[in-house]
Amino acid sequence: MKRLLTLLAVFLLVAGCANIPLETQPAVVPGDKPGQAPVDVPEPADGLDSLTVVRQFIRNSATPGTANADARVYLDDEARRNWKPSPGLTIIDNTFGTVYDTGTPTGNPDEQVVNVRGFKLGNLSPDSAFIPVKAEYSQQFKLRKQQNGQWRIVDPPQDLAVTDADFATNYFRVPISFYSPDSGTFVPDLRYVAAKPQAGLPGRVMDLVLQGPSEGLKGAVKDLLNDQVTTETNVRSTDDGTLDVALTGIGGASLVDRNLIAAQIVLSLQTVTLSRIRLLADGTALVPEHEYWRSSELPNYNVDIAPNSELLGLMTVNGRVRSLGDGQPVGGPAGNGGYKVVSAGQSVDGKRLAVVEERDGRQWLRVGDLGRDLASVDLFGGSLSRPTWRPVARGGGLSGEVWTVVDHNTVARITLAADGRWVKAGVDATLLTGLGQITELRLSRDGSRLAAVVNGQLVVASIVRTADSVALRAPRKLQERDLKDVVDVDWATQDHLIAATSSSSLPVVKVPLDGQRMDTFNSSNLTPPVHGVTAAPSRQNLVADAGGLWVASELGEVWRPQAHTVTDADPFYPG
Repeated sequence: MKRLLTLLAVFLLVAGCANIPLETQPAVVPGDKPGQAPVDVPEPADGLDSLTVVRQFIRNSATPGTANADARVYLDDEARRNWKPSPGLTIIDNTFGTVYDTGTPTGNPDEQVVNVRGFKLGNLSPDSAFIPVKAEYSQQFKLRKQQNGQWRIVDPPQDLAVTDADFATNYFRVPISFYSPDSGTFVPDLRYVAAKPQAGLPGRVMDLVLQGPSEGLKGAVKDLLNDQVTTETNVRSTDDGTLDVALTGIGGASLVDRNLIAAQIVLSLQTVTLSRIRLLADGTALVPEHEYWRSSELPNYNVDIAPNSELLGLMTVNGRVRSLGDGQPVGGPAGNGGYKVVSAGQSVDGKRLAVVEERDGRQWLRVGDLGRDLASVDLFGGSLSRPTWRPVARGGGLSGEVWTVVDHNTVARITLAADGRWVKAGVDATLLTGLGQITELRLSRDGSRLAAVVNGQLVVASIVRTADSVALRAPRKLQERDLKDVVDVDWATQDHLIAATSSSSLPVVKVPLDGQRMDTFNSSNLTPPVHGVTAAPSRQNLVADAGGLWVASELGEVWRPQAHTVTDADPFYPG
């Protein structure tokens, strides 16, 4: 947060000095984005050996300066003129090796070959999204001594590699918002933009809004802007501190869509500006009689996907469902022992309950209203994962879906039919089940994604719906190298997960949905192994270990006993 506030302060200072004069006709200026305009960069220090030249080239590749100028100075003259690196980046571990290649003699004392070896953490795709990858990294560089005696690279790679630390320093993560008609909310799509120059941050973010959702989210959300929509002028700060966004190509968009477009832009820009935003479309207000916007003026699009503060959560204990608020059993057979409950999930609105029941040597699903008899669904197996709910906004109310995994390899979806019965519906989960045994599944509360535990690893996938099908797409393993033995997961926010592992050294972690980093919770007071975790927006994180239930709000906070802690409990918030 401190880095963000500093960044915003510098941005506002710089942007305020770069206004287009009022008497001129504004236009989009070429070269406004990084990598397009030539800049003067000092030559490297004299006398660098080939290994150092290559290492410096990699370190400076992380600087998204114009035309890759910071890295280009390590190339010979011909390569400087002709080098055209591919869009995107490969992010490698901070520790990497450079060694002379002795197996490929050049026969020329003024030529050397350097091998780079490291570990690949992920790729920054051309659409500016981080895609986690677990792989070895290797690259070969050929260098030649120049007439001035300096070593320079003569065959630079098309694909740039940067270290994780340099990537974090030079790129800024921004959640770009895209609308989900199913849940009536906006879904964050984590993307990365060059952090400098600060004055251009809003413009670079707006470019990503116009590009549409990343490949990993396409189909799971609606792109409100068609291919004809673009910015008529540069996104710029005016003398009165307003950020101007002038669009063209909106055409005959309805008032409803115009309000949604305004919300999408304001939500996407709120992380890079504190200014009010002026939204224009073809020279007039995007939304009639509402020309200037602040995020505080937007409706609460998350109202239907965030559990009500009065819903304190539930837990399963010894085959019964109890309240986390007072420890008492819930009404009906789920709480009084009428069912032998293995696990359970509460709908986001709190009105319904799904339980996995042990019966006749098998596990069965029951679904119904909380506190009442729950209907038995024609779904059973040797094991069913804890039920998870997906809300669907319909006319101001919520009608849910329940998902579970049967026998670790079949993703099942249960919907409410017109006659009031809960029935099985199809879902194409081939890409997810192909990764291995699924032990846990959690739908995001906005319904656009799911998180799963597959073979002890944390996986995220998008949920793509059409008129007659539901499919899981773009499954990605998060922190595959370091995060192992995962036993449970939940959505803390729309773009962050809390995961529990059986490891004593890494019991609870927080991971963004793209897996670009991982933060570890304080393990004080916990008694490994942790076997359960639940989280929700504006809620304390809650974990279950051998000693009972523990709560903590922040990463560095010491875990404290939950008010109604009990051993062998599995807690869950609505969702």
